[in-house]
Amino acid sequence: YEMTSVTGVQTCALPISGTAPTDLRMLYLSVAIQGLLGANALTTGRSSRIEMSGVARNANMGKLQAGYLFPEIGKRRNAYLEKNPDANIISLGIGDTTQPVPDHILAGLTTGVSNLGAKATYTGYGAEQGVGALRAKISEALYDGRISPEEVFVSDGSKCDIGRLQMMFGNQVKSAVQDPSYPVYVDTSVMMGQTKLMDDASKQYEGIVYMKCGPENGFFPDLDSAERADVVYFCSPNNPTGAAATKEQLTKLVAWAKERGSIIVFDAAYAPFIRSKDVPKSIYEIPGAEEVAIEVNSLSKYAGFTGVRLGWTIVPKALKFADGTPVANDYNRVMCTAFNGASNIVQAGALAALEPAGLAEIEKLIDYYMGNAKILKDTMLDLGFKVHGGDNAPYVFVDLEGKSSWDMFSELLETAEVVTIPGAGFGPGGEGFLRLSAFAPRDACEEACTRLRKAMAK
Repeated sequence: YEMTSVTGVQTCALPISGTAPTDLRMLYLSVAIQGLLGANALTTGRSSRIEMSGVARNANMGKLQAGYLFPEIGKRRNAYLEKNPDANIISLGIGDTTQPVPDHILAGLTTGVSNLGAKATYTGYGAEQGVGALRAKISEALYDGRISPEEVFVSDGSKCDIGRLQMMFGNQVKSAVQDPSYPVYVDTSVMMGQTKLMDDASKQYEGIVYMKCGPENGFFPDLDSAERADVVYFCSPNNPTGAAATKEQLTKLVAWAKERGSIIVFDAAYAPFIRSKDVPKSIYEIPGAEEVAIEVNSLSKYAGFTGVRLGWTIVPKALKFADGTPVANDYNRVMCTAFNGASNIVQAGALAALEPAGLAEIEKLIDYYMGNAKILKDTMLDLGFKVHGGDNAPYVFVDLEGKSSWDMFSELLETAEVVTIPGAGFGPGGEGFLRLSAFAPRDACEEACTRLRKAMAK
């Protein structure tokens, strides 16, 4: 190693080869840096001391592999734009809504804003669990009264709620995930200290149960052979595969959780996209689920609230920990400690969204995006690919027939200027697949398909 100080005068040659032990090389490097900094201070009259705290880093953060998936996609997209500033990129990547908030729902948000400007209607801090009217409306409009308002915890989104649930469960539980699955389940488990390091060969963390969900098993795990876990994260309709579990399959899942003494965290964020009659929109359509399952959901995809932020978590009164403590008690404690309640403005918009006029607007939005999903799926089928999803979910999962998903991502970005999502970003089970999102504007979706037909032609 050879180093030169910022003054360009002093040099320091380290008499050590790259084959020396890492700790020894780092020791020499540290000494050299300190020596050069001291020389700079004498030359410039300024302190060159490295500023750092005495606080040790959370070792669990160091276990995480690279960055979170979607910012990494954005980083690569931006790098391409820097080199090609005139590029016309179309995104079929992150599942971000693109259509404006509909009129009736928007009027609810506007009313929420106006209420803050009058003394008679002004509100400050609200209940951490959400306003009573909205909790009742969620119970009535989305769960047909199967869930009581007291079991509804309103929040700023289901992704945030998954983090809060992890805070509640702590680091002594073992979690299970579908493979592939939404990265938040795995990453928050790692952050909480539930795992050891990632195995480089399998690309899996020791301490997490990965339940293989691929075409060979209809994207539903083999529960009989699955290792027991305390907390089971299950998403249906699934992100990224687009697979939606049937009533028969979810009945098996609930029975399996009861037998194993596990708690299911059921992610129903894509429930409104379901079209098949045999696919439940809520885990609570399954008898007995209230004894084993928590459900998270959100208005992000329902009503274009990805930037508005409104979600909820259902924690049934019947769900208890091994010592008999109601799970809802602990979750309520987390909400009261780490959350001040969803925005009053946003909750007013959510109330409007769940009124008959708002629900009708949501249905139109869903139809629009599902129209995009059909266009994407038909395009991939026409090109001769095996395709999954797109019928009960806004995602189309394309089988790349053994090709690297990151390679295909790069190829399509460079040759078609279309952003997609590599399946490998959702876990080892996603390698060899590409996820296409139906949330683009219709004209952009059609143009993207025109480009993909050229770039992916066999």
